[in-house]
Amino acid sequence: MKRDVIFVGNRLILNEAYERYILRSIKNRLASIDSINYFEESDKGLFLHLEGLLKHESKLIIVTTKNTFTIVGKLLSTVTADNQVLKEQMLIPSRASILENGSYLLTHNTSEINVVLANEGKVLPPILIDEESRYATIHLFNEELLSAQTLLEPLAQNFDVRLEFSELIEGWLKIRIQTRKHGNLSQFIASARGLMHHKVIAATNIAAFIIEKLSHHHKKLSFAESCSGGSLAHFFTSQSGASNIFDGSLITYSNTLKANWLAVDEAALEQHGAVSAEVVLEMSEGAMNVSFADYALSISGIAGPTGGSEAKPVGTVYISARSKTSVHTERFYFEGDRNYIQEQSVLMAVKMLLNIDKELFFT
Repeated sequence: MKRDVIFVGNRLILNEAYERYILRSIKNRLASIDSINYFEESDKGLFLHLEGLLKHESKLIIVTTKNTFTIVGKLLSTVTADNQVLKEQMLIPSRASILENGSYLLTHNTSEINVVLANEGKVLPPILIDEESRYATIHLFNEELLSAQTLLEPLAQNFDVRLEFSELIEGWLKIRIQTRKHGNLSQFIASARGLMHHKVIAATNIAAFIIEKLSHHHKKLSFAESCSGGSLAHFFTSQSGASNIFDGSLITYSNTLKANWLAVDEAALEQHGAVSAEVVLEMSEGAMNVSFADYALSISGIAGPTGGSEAKPVGTVYISARSKTSVHTERFYFEGDRNYIQEQSVLMAVKMLLNIDKELFFT
């Protein structure tokens, strides 16, 4: 069954922050989204698009503005050979089965359609579509894709589940698991963890998982960021409970602030440059010293599109992960545009954090 999302209305197309909020809300409800389409208020192609989607089994969420809510209801009534009625001061198809605070659910043949009235700056009405299929997500670290598939696919057959793999960065695989008719998610995950000791984390959201782990053990985390520009801090602070484990981060773009705030040796900056193993190592030490945290991560690199050289091309990033008992610093090369390089840097730093204390994070 396909899972489709349609935005109808110019205001929703223009308001990118609100759009991201809507998509987060939908993704919290559905296991995946197969397609996202955008239609302006006067787009005559919407009717044909709806007609095409509803010829097949689908879970469809249509997000509307106040101006397009009634228009969408009229189009749906036409496609499904229904008529509109007035309920709770809203014109909606008469066969709408559930109506709740600006959101209604309509069933047509084997499809479910959820129409949601969105207002910028306001809480999104409830998503009424349920995910009938059973899904789970695990994250697998320090294993190559082909090796992971070879090890886990036979196990998936034993427990009647289907696996989908995505390599987020080198050595970090995100795996979505879907049960088949007689599948057993929990037994598959338990067996995968037993097979790959200190490599599997059974959690959808890694940031939330780390926050929970560190909170339980009363441990703190701090950062020193340069090219990632606060993205690492945002990775955690976008999650509830981050304040339990995170007191703050230092974003030091200039060499002056690296020296003054993090006590990075000026000779190291001059000799090796800000993008170097020597400097990023001192950055993680400085972050730990000023914060008294249990773990510190530091990132310095060249996110581009300018600033690279033959010795250090755009995409060169150094990352240091430090605990109270060990430290690991490494050079990486990431490809893509500026934002993707920053995002890959953050994920790699998170992976290094997990690896620096496997006993805590993988047990």
